[in-house]
Amino acid sequence: MDLSIVPLIPGEKRALIKWKEFQSRKPTIDEVKAWWRDTPNANIGIITGSLSGLCVVDFDKYAEGYSEDTAHEYFPDSIIAPTVTTPRGGQHLYFQFPTEKLTINAGALPGIDFRGEGGIITVPPSVNGNGKAYEWIEGLSLSDVPPPPLPDLYKKALIKDIQNLYTHGVDTDSQQMSTLSTNVYKEGRRDQDLFHIAHLLVKAGCEDAYLYKTLEMLALSCNPPFPLKEAEIKIKSAIDRANRKERNLAAEVREYVLSTNGVFLSTEVAKCLHLSTREDLKNLSIILKRIEKTEKLIERYGNKNGCYRAIDSEEEAIDFINADLSPYDIRLPLAIHEWVTIHPGCVIVVAGESNAGKTAFCLNVAKLNRDVAKVNYMSSEMQNGAELRIRLNEFEGSIDFWKGIKFTFRTDHFPDRIDPEGLNIIDYLDEGTDSEAYRMPMRIRLISDRLKSGIAVIAIQKDPSKGLGFGGSGTLNRARLYITISRQGILKIEKGKIWRNKSINPNGLYCRFKLAAGCHFSKDGDWLS
Repeated sequence: MDLSIVPLIPGEKRALIKWKEFQSRKPTIDEVKAWWRDTPNANIGIITGSLSGLCVVDFDKYAEGYSEDTAHEYFPDSIIAPTVTTPRGGQHLYFQFPTEKLTINAGALPGIDFRGEGGIITVPPSVNGNGKAYEWIEGLSLSDVPPPPLPDLYKKALIKDIQNLYTHGVDTDSQQMSTLSTNVYKEGRRDQDLFHIAHLLVKAGCEDAYLYKTLEMLALSCNPPFPLKEAEIKIKSAIDRANRKERNLAAEVREYVLSTNGVFLSTEVAKCLHLSTREDLKNLSIILKRIEKTEKLIERYGNKNGCYRAIDSEEEAIDFINADLSPYDIRLPLAIHEWVTIHPGCVIVVAGESNAGKTAFCLNVAKLNRDVAKVNYMSSEMQNGAELRIRLNEFEGSIDFWKGIKFTFRTDHFPDRIDPEGLNIIDYLDEGTDSEAYRMPMRIRLISDRLKSGIAVIAIQKDPSKGLGFGGSGTLNRARLYITISRQGILKIEKGKIWRNKSINPNGLYCRFKLAAGCHFSKDGDWLS
């Protein structure tokens, strides 16, 4: 839609990246793809202002001082604008950005905020921290109706508020302060304005004495003024709030650590929390050391500076007394299921050489189990529906047979789309190069961790010169059935954890097979050991 968008922290309204440059230029398609490839569940923010040609009015209907009468006075029902309902029950209305370079404003009307030049707004389908979504009102999305001009009456209110703020010089001279306070620090917005000044002064590093004197002069000259004793309380409250608002870095770092699995770098923490100053980075280092030495939530990992591993202290007791011993009802090509028993929550790994029949094997698993399981088939190669249709046409019967199977194209982040209760088929899990094959065991484990009563059949590549798939012996760890397929038409059971026949060990069994039309498996002789 020719808008400038940026990723926001999942579940939040803060940008995930440094976004200042995207106020003056739109991101490229490659940048957008990279952002959401790295963080698929990132929220979405639109940069408001002249670059996107949009401004947004935020109706905080839950805010103190908000009035529906005032809202209707400035925004009559006759206005038809793209409208979003927010998770807290407010609304965002989208308008054309005016020729006047209006910026962000939260004071022109109580409970009605404005996002203009230099602003950012959270858009659907983003969610807040509780998982509640921003949603377009049906028929009123940006795709349904064009943003109308900003109402003149509200535009005048914004301009007037800006003039009130900036036509007076901010000086410590009491007379000038009094003039500014009379025009700006009025009843109904005194707390908000005092807090804003306190926040700026704290952020600038002002000494307490200067800060107190400045805020005292402002508070006492408000309209109406605060009594001296009440003013002191308000000043202390404003400073305390500003200090809290500035940020509790230790709490944010700790929250990051608690939400992280595995290995992470301090630079990743800094990027996520938008830390860039020397002081912030120094504090980050101190906090991580405290979390490591005192709280023992992390430990150093490897020889690289700033590399840590989150310690998993959670324990999940194994309930063997009430365990369900019923096997998972699955049928596999060449009747492999007659040798090995599969239980709910298990992983089957199919390591195949290039063009040896991995996809044919996976499609046959989907076909054989369509009527007894909810099949979730994820393909990393067949993005084009035509290629999949050609493969399916080789099977006997109507194409309608396959409608009961969910086919999706996916190349990464497979755990995000695992159906914990279903039959998941991943065709295939690719690491691209031998140098990155070490990641394969971890990726299989992450998929396995998502399973409950369902199972996962994971196809991976295999080097013809090696016995196991990319990732080596580590790919055996989570598999309860591990088979290899060669281009010479040999299928071998490398690992069968639970024997179907207690007197026959399936490990090492192999058979020769023929593959016709890229889909029909047939056994060529007996199983051998």
